[in-house]
Amino acid sequence: MAALVREWRFGSLVKCFSVLSVAALMSLAPLASAGPAAAKRAPTPAASHKAAVKPAAKNPAAKAPAAKAGRSVAAGRQAGQPRHAAARHATQADARAARGSRLALSRHEARGKGSLNARQTRLSLRAAAAPAVVQARAPRLSFGQIAGLHAVDDPLELKSSVALVLDQDTQEVLLSKNDHAVLPIASLTKLMTGLGGADARLPLDEVITITEEDVDTEKGSRSRLAVGTQLTRGELMHLALMSSENRAAHALGRSYPGGLQRFVGLMNARALMLGMKDTRYVEPTGLSSGNRSTAQDLATLVAAASREPLLRQLSTSTGYEVAVGNRVVQYNNTNRLVHNPEWQIGLQKTGYISEAGQCLVMQARVAGRKLIMVFLDSSGKQSRLADAERVRRWVEVQRPASTVAGGQNAV
Repeated sequence: MAALVREWRFGSLVKCFSVLSVAALMSLAPLASAGPAAAKRAPTPAASHKAAVKPAAKNPAAKAPAAKAGRSVAAGRQAGQPRHAAARHATQADARAARGSRLALSRHEARGKGSLNARQTRLSLRAAAAPAVVQARAPRLSFGQIAGLHAVDDPLELKSSVALVLDQDTQEVLLSKNDHAVLPIASLTKLMTGLGGADARLPLDEVITITEEDVDTEKGSRSRLAVGTQLTRGELMHLALMSSENRAAHALGRSYPGGLQRFVGLMNARALMLGMKDTRYVEPTGLSSGNRSTAQDLATLVAAASREPLLRQLSTSTGYEVAVGNRVVQYNNTNRLVHNPEWQIGLQKTGYISEAGQCLVMQARVAGRKLIMVFLDSSGKQSRLADAERVRRWVEVQRPASTVAGGQNAV
């Protein structure tokens, strides 16, 4: 019974406490809802103080802006636009403006990049269209340059590293410089080719055809004698000695009875017969650097060849025309001194390959003397002719017994 009474009392207390809590919450709700509005309407102490000390405006016009501003604020409030909404709209406007600026900047940068890319493309196209710069190859040194023969001085300051000038009748040496040096002789070889042909006394009117065998595979030199061209032996000899025509010289050796190798053997045998002990031939054109000799030996060859009227005539000819197919081809002498009236040249031959340098041999009458001149390994296209001019002028002003000796280096 007592337990029931306690349980009833506890339940009554809980119900009373719940009723009182609900009543308290209901009484506080109007105060909570009215709090913000009352806080907005209630002036701050500073504002009340300012309103108290500020004198009343006597000018009605001064009141008008304030009243208008008050009405605008009131109208804004009545329209339901709170201050934070206006700020949000302003922020959104700023964001749109910023996006627009970024977009414009991106477009500007894109245009700038496009212009740059276009400019780079134009430059690339110009570079591609520009002719390629080819680096010039360093000139190949001659055998004389490799051996240091150009370091030997001489009184005439010749450009040829090897020189020999002697009187053909008395064998008096007027000038010598490295005259025992064994060097490639280039197309001076053709002088022995002509001498071998003259010694053989083969018919000069025999027709010989240029074949593929006559095409230069040693240096790849050009020729105006096309394969299939037919010329006489005399014409081939003329072109070989006057214009240094390589296919003509090769055809002379190839068409010799017994073939090319027999003809080369004949060239070497003739050299030994003349006493040219430092001379060796491997082919009849001079394109091979294997054809070698000395200034002393070449002076002997010039003396022997000058005794052949045919070789004198053909080597000093200024020009010759030959019919090649349906056209006429003009050939000229490779030595322009044959056109000079100050020179009386009885025999001459020029030569050049990179291994030999510029070469020249001549038999000429200077100051009443028959002189043999040999110039090997001259540096410069026209320097061999200039050396010959120096020697001629020097001999013309020197006494007949004057001699000049240079180095005797040999390789």
